[in-house]
Amino acid sequence: MRVEIIEESGFDGAMLGLSLNKKQPVENMLKLALKLGKADGGHNKFLESITVVLDITFPRFIWSEFDTYRIGVTKQSESTMHTLEKETLTQENFEYPILEAYLRYLNTLLSKNRQEIIVDKKTPFIAEFKNALPDGFLQRRIVTTNYKTLRNIIKQRQHHKLPQWKEFCDYLKENLRYAEYAGL
Repeated sequence: MRVEIIEESGFDGAMLGLSLNKKQPVENMLKLALKLGKADGGHNKFLESITVVLDITFPRFIWSEFDTYRIGVTKQSESTMHTLEKETLTQENFEYPILEAYLRYLNTLLSKNRQEIIVDKKTPFIAEFKNALPDGFLQRRIVTTNYKTLRNIIKQRQHHKLPQWKEFCDYLKENLRYAEYAGL
């Protein structure tokens, strides 16, 4: 698992929008934003204006849960199919080590069918191989989201049973530039 904040933007615009809403000068908004950022029920909607772009490598079992947060999130992902066309799988492709015999099986399956993948991308082999691929397979995605969505993820997942969620939430709380304005 790996997480990196690539870009954060929109804080100044969020403060301007909040000042328009409250009919007060922008300089008065920082203190108010600290209070409203902790509130839900629409009081912290200014957080939607603060955009975050993340470079995340998660195992497939986390991505399936991450998809719960589709509202306020766009993502571009590393193609499993294109990865399979070009790479020999190693233990580094997985969150946790898989049996060496199974890794050899996957690579044998890949090498036997690599030409088939390249020639006809619609072959049943792709579905068969993806079915055989463990959920611990790591996939990289660029995720564009906002502070409100990240606040929601942190509130819901920081004490999750899977340690990857805690690590992700801790990283965000420690590295988001304006975390305190989201009540984190």
